[in-house]
Amino acid sequence: MLNDIVARVTDRIVERSADSRSAYLARMRRAAEDGPARAHLSCSGQAHAYAGAGPDQDALATKSAGNIGIITTYNDMLSAHQPFERFPDLIRDAARAVGGTAQVAGGVPAMCDGVTQGTPGMELSLFSRDVIALAAGVGLSHNTFDSAVFLGVCDKIVPGLVIAAQAFGHLPAIFLPAGPMVSGLPNDEKAKVRQQFAAGEVGRDELMAAEMASYHGPGTCTFYGTANTNQMLMEFMGLHLPGASFVNPNTPLRDALTAAGAQRALAISHLGNDYTPVCDVLDERAFVNGIVGLNATGGSTNLLIHLVAMARAGGIILDWADFSDLADVTPLIARVYPNGLADVNHFHAAGGLGFMIGELLSAGLLHEGVETIAGQGLDRYTQEPKLDGDKVSWVSGAGKTLNDKILRPATEPFQATGGLKRLDGSLGAAVTKVSAVKPEHYIVEAPVRVFHDQETVKVAYKNGEFTSDVIVVVRFQGPKANGMPELHSLTPVLANLQAKGLNVALVTDGRMSGASGKVLSAIHVCPEAVDGGPIARLADGDVVRVDAKDGRLEIITEGVLDRPLVTADLSGNEHGQGRDLFANFRALVGSADTGASAL
Repeated sequence: MLNDIVARVTDRIVERSADSRSAYLARMRRAAEDGPARAHLSCSGQAHAYAGAGPDQDALATKSAGNIGIITTYNDMLSAHQPFERFPDLIRDAARAVGGTAQVAGGVPAMCDGVTQGTPGMELSLFSRDVIALAAGVGLSHNTFDSAVFLGVCDKIVPGLVIAAQAFGHLPAIFLPAGPMVSGLPNDEKAKVRQQFAAGEVGRDELMAAEMASYHGPGTCTFYGTANTNQMLMEFMGLHLPGASFVNPNTPLRDALTAAGAQRALAISHLGNDYTPVCDVLDERAFVNGIVGLNATGGSTNLLIHLVAMARAGGIILDWADFSDLADVTPLIARVYPNGLADVNHFHAAGGLGFMIGELLSAGLLHEGVETIAGQGLDRYTQEPKLDGDKVSWVSGAGKTLNDKILRPATEPFQATGGLKRLDGSLGAAVTKVSAVKPEHYIVEAPVRVFHDQETVKVAYKNGEFTSDVIVVVRFQGPKANGMPELHSLTPVLANLQAKGLNVALVTDGRMSGASGKVLSAIHVCPEAVDGGPIARLADGDVVRVDAKDGRLEIITEGVLDRPLVTADLSGNEHGQGRDLFANFRALVGSADTGASAL
């Protein structure tokens, strides 16, 4: 039986979204009524589309077994995306084997937040999601495809691709992941070296050696940040094949899953026997399932922005209260770094997503009877893929945890709630993630130090200016101010202060990394400083209370809201490293709680 809170949250999302969702579905039904798109092109248009297809030209021109549009984010600068170099050939061969065809519809940009952390390029990161959606839309606009497969993994990339997929929601869409790199230096050891470097205890040579030993080969980074949270969501929301998320790259099973995904994309097209457009997969229940998965795994706070934007692309309106209310009834049943010591390879070996989905279904916390690209409802996702010769078949999962330090049953969780919390109060609305925060740090009330960028925080730290309890406020970091870069490089600094026995918290209208962890952080503060939010009235010494227990974000000092707004010179954010090109994005972008989208 479905949990009452899950049912109520789902019902209120349906009610809240009724008008926008019905309008979206009406558009998708009209698009679907036209049938497979290629037949409506002129002969000249078709000839142009097929001219470069080599051995597939004749099949495209004279047969109707289906044509897959491939949207790829391949580049060999991102370890997570380098394996996609081989995927188009695997997909073409798999399509040909069942009489179909496949073409690369377009390549879209993919940037790595790990590379751009703390640099001007990070100010393009959030906006890259919308650029990806636009670029994928251009690729699919040629209107020659019966279904689409999306090759993408990392932070803004999967959300951008989902937004694009919903713009073409009358088409089936399957997401084909590349998988995580094999385990290297344990993440906790890497984090320790980072903290030592921040404290001046080791040099850059030791830091570089640790980083290279951690990020060492093709595949997704192995900590449970935004990229791997994306992969979890695609499985919980029915856009991956069951068990596909965390199979390592360049292995026979990964290749077999890629081929199976291509053939499934043809089977669920208009021309197959099981038409499953993405607009029917990504309904309100699918997004509730995704939010439950986010909470149960202790996933990335970035998805509190991305899921809102992804949902709105399909006419579904989510609110941060939905995340918080679902967190209150969702047990945290996984411990994966930074919320534990295990990486995603250890998590997958311990039972992984299949075990989690089974546990959450049994607990009544997931909608089972949803549409998925695999068919047969969400229960199918309790199975795991196995090689059968050179093909893949699915068998029942272990049905139990194989390591209770990493995975636990829903009846014996690591903590009773999922750890995501909406904060509200006189300082505005914000969100926090406490799945890696110790309970004794859930509430911090202290004087603030106010900064306008993370670099000056680090300078103050190096100068020894933090000697007592403090709430570090970093403002003018919202989407309208400078594109809302992640403030991940503050993590070692704040963690060191906390380790010295200080009560420490962060309050910001910016973002933290998907790997944010042990320090209490009130992030995505709305309204942001540029929009006149109360955060723009704070001054050094004002006392603020961040309360993750009761969900409060309060200014304790009297009279703060009567002060004039502080402004900042943001001209330094407008030029260099491509920022000149994104002025329109900064001008048009919405608030974080509405998805921070410029579309």
